Amino acid sequence: MRVGLGTGTTVAYLLPALAGGLKGLRCVATSPATELAARALGLTVEALDEVGELDIAIDGTDQVDPRGWLIKGGGGAHTREKIVAASARRFVVIASANKVVDELTPPVPLELVPFAVEHALAAVGCARLREVERSPDGGVIADYLGPIGDPRELSARLSATPGVVEHGLFAPEMVSVILIAGEGPIQRRAGGKPDP
Repeated sequence: MRVGLGTGTTVAYLLPALAGGLKGLRCVATSPATELAARALGLTVEALDEVGELDIAIDGTDQVDPRGWLIKGGGGAHTREKIVAASARRFVVIASANKVVDELTPPVPLELVPFAVEHALAAVGCARLREVERSPDGGVIADYLGPIGDPRELSARLSATPGVVEHGLFAPEMVSVILIAGEGPIQRRAGGKPDP
């Protein structure tokens, strides 16, 4: 089985279960931290280009709204997370109940090309650099702090801004299922991506 591994606390809890319960996994990690943790547990981690299409990708989220829009990238790995999610036949998102919101709110993470960063920030508007290391691929991490309004419109605008490599808005059609864990039973929400 070919498995995409996201970044953050959700996946940190998932890795030991994967390592202890399933054999023959070929994993693709979305960040160096996830790769190191997976390898330390004995999981096989390969490059996405070597593995090809993934059977499943599993990740957490920073926010999820009632329509299934996500904001991801609090850890700065949203570009790789989006590539891995798009490469998977099934993308499963695991969220704690406190990540469920009525409406998405800023910040929306951005990865920017290092060249002319200030120009890109000005074009985005209402954005500022994060004082963090660069992304695993050398991009500069920033946050859009303005109003979100219609996530689809903002997503298109950010994607069309020169200098923006990727943003942290994930459309519902990327997601197969969202599992929400709270005090009661786990809730399951269907995403917009057909389940194979």
